[in-house]
Amino acid sequence: MIKSMTGYGRAEALIDGKQYSAEIKSVNHRYLEVSLRLPNIFLPLDLEIKKRIGERLSRGRIEVFIKTSQNGLQENETTLELNLPLLRSYHNLLLQLKREFNLKDEISMEMMLGFRDAFVPPEDNINISKFQEGIWRVLDEALTNLIEMREKEGQIIYQDLLLRIGLIEKSLDAIELKAPCLLDHYRKRLMDRVKEFMGAIDVDGNRLAQEVAIMAEKSDVTEEVVRLRSHINQFYAMLNSNNAAGKKIDFLIQEMYREINTLGSKSCNEEISKWVIEIKSELAKLREQGQNIE
Repeated sequence: MIKSMTGYGRAEALIDGKQYSAEIKSVNHRYLEVSLRLPNIFLPLDLEIKKRIGERLSRGRIEVFIKTSQNGLQENETTLELNLPLLRSYHNLLLQLKREFNLKDEISMEMMLGFRDAFVPPEDNINISKFQEGIWRVLDEALTNLIEMREKEGQIIYQDLLLRIGLIEKSLDAIELKAPCLLDHYRKRLMDRVKEFMGAIDVDGNRLAQEVAIMAEKSDVTEEVVRLRSHINQFYAMLNSNNAAGKKIDFLIQEMYREINTLGSKSCNEEISKWVIEIKSELAKLREQGQNIE
């Protein structure tokens, strides 16, 4: 099943009097890249959260926001204390700044207390395990909602890919129908060129036949048509498999480009050149859509 890499999921839950919420956004990315925004007290869960996400998503840039009421602390747990090591560090840096630039401004309490994390909950009061049930519940639900949205967008991409590959197949049918006529076209053109240059001089029929055979071999596009047809069949199979992956689809499109470029270089027929351009145009659209697939 085709899945888009863009999506959004959100979930909330009230567990044991604590409010939890998770919000997940995803956009296109070559690999899986997870960015977390958590309350500081939940930072020890960073790796576990990324692991859970990696078990359900394979590609995309993922932004995750997890919150709890008052950063997970209830009213009877709102005891705070000064983060003295951090404040001392700030104070020392401010003193250094004053000396370096000969500043006269005083370091005030208002300034010191304005720094982030000046107040923190006592470590003894924090038990991460009692918050995990709520975190995992909202994270899993938000992921489910995100995946559902990616699947819906994936269906839109799927329909567009089917349309594009169908147009490519029609152009290839036209090329395949026209290709057998090319030999007669080349034979006639070669005869005309020979008569133009040789005039009334008799032409060796065997030598002319050899030249026509060489020209036919150089301009034969059967091999490219067969391979391109095979790639198209693989593309259909990949779209309808449970393991459709953007990287594989992108690789297959590159192989289609390779074959159609070779085919175009072999043929100097105006109609075939027109169909080659049509196929290249649709391949460009396929590649663009392929960048959206997980």
